[in-house]
Amino acid sequence: MQNMIVNYLAPRAVHACAVGSSALVGLFLVVASSVHAAPLPDFTELVKDNEAAVVNISTVGEAPRRMNPGGPRSDQLEEFFRRFGPPQQRENQPRLRPRSLGSGFVIESDGYILTNNHVVDGAEKIMVRLSNREEYEAELVGTDPRSDLALLKVSADKKLPALTMGDSDKLEVGEWVLAIGSPFGFDYSVTAGIVSAKGRSLSNPQTGNYVPFIQTDVAINPGNSGGPLFNLDGEVVGINSQIYSNSGGFMGVSFAIPIEMAMDVVSQLKDKGRVSRGWLGVEILEVSRDLALSYGLQRPHGALVARVMEGSPAADAGLQEEDIIIEFNGQDIERSGELPQYVGRAPVGEPSRLTVMRSGKKKKLSVTIGELPEQASLTTTPRQSAQDNKIGLTFRDLSEQAKEQLGIDGGVEVITARGLAGEAGLMPRDIILRMRTKPVVDSEALDDIIADVKPGSIVPVLVLRQQRRIFLTLKVPEDD
Repeated sequence: MQNMIVNYLAPRAVHACAVGSSALVGLFLVVASSVHAAPLPDFTELVKDNEAAVVNISTVGEAPRRMNPGGPRSDQLEEFFRRFGPPQQRENQPRLRPRSLGSGFVIESDGYILTNNHVVDGAEKIMVRLSNREEYEAELVGTDPRSDLALLKVSADKKLPALTMGDSDKLEVGEWVLAIGSPFGFDYSVTAGIVSAKGRSLSNPQTGNYVPFIQTDVAINPGNSGGPLFNLDGEVVGINSQIYSNSGGFMGVSFAIPIEMAMDVVSQLKDKGRVSRGWLGVEILEVSRDLALSYGLQRPHGALVARVMEGSPAADAGLQEEDIIIEFNGQDIERSGELPQYVGRAPVGEPSRLTVMRSGKKKKLSVTIGELPEQASLTTTPRQSAQDNKIGLTFRDLSEQAKEQLGIDGGVEVITARGLAGEAGLMPRDIILRMRTKPVVDSEALDDIIADVKPGSIVPVLVLRQQRRIFLTLKVPEDD
């Protein structure tokens, strides 16, 4: 290998410098000295000091299967064989209770543990395993699906090692970071990389745009979810949560929840068991270059108001459609996805300052921020169907306001879809409009339709999903 390097470099060095061998040696010394002056970081002490506070999390429950960084590898294989295995295997394979492998970490020595919501979502039982292989059954203190966070508590007869929280606001792009977790169930695996970007907004129908993600190139895979992201001082600056992937595996882009946001969620979950966020009550769009020019902006920035919800804080403040929000409480809005992050963290019930572009002129508004509704005001108190109906579906009525907003006369919202309903492709927050060619006016009507479903039948289901209508088919097996 050394000969290859010399043969490749020597001719070029001689050609460029036209010097003898002594000068060439000097050139190599300068290069070696430069490399020595900026060594790669040594993570060994960081790992030794902190790995004991990182935990492995396994769950047993009936949560829907999903492909995500915290998803169970065994469930992915089971799903593969169920779909693509030999027919006999598909028919005879027993249904395993889903078992999820994820990560988490101790934030307080009295047993509080932080992880991702998707790691424990729908679990009947949550088990936490420490680095010394001690296991505890964890209590679920609370969850916040919008930030994808969950707070657990274990009762141990001793103080547990806890991690030190850092300041993710001080992170710099290009800074080294390190992750510890359990990818594919391989406990306490360590991976490292750099911060690639900050404040990333990831559009997600379930979580919205409330998390300003830290983007890194740290290798994150299924099982890493919920694990800590450290800076070089051994402080937690983020919680590994998502990856961008076409294959389900790591492709060089991963995302972590900033620890400041996570600890605010922890504080609210401990105090009141839920998380409240600010709510403005607008639908917004990105400002393109052409839109910026047409609205009198010198460059594309801000959030274009596409709709102001009736009775919302925005409506009360006088915000109008086609306003472009360019500043919120002194923070410039460069991209539309930044606005929900700022509004979500704003104090509920207190005035906030808005700067908008309206008809080519700047206008300042004061708005009293409301509290973000649990389902964005689309549903009333749930009237839930029986948990054990024969297709595995639970659902609730829509409010009149929701039906008006969606432009429909009837329908019900899916809460959970398991069993036959899950296999048909139904998902939480789907709106069922028709089933078995009959209109689904409300929950009572859907209960009647489900009760009349015959074994061996194929049932068409018309669904409204993210403003788009699709048909699904529910296949009911023959009775044994």
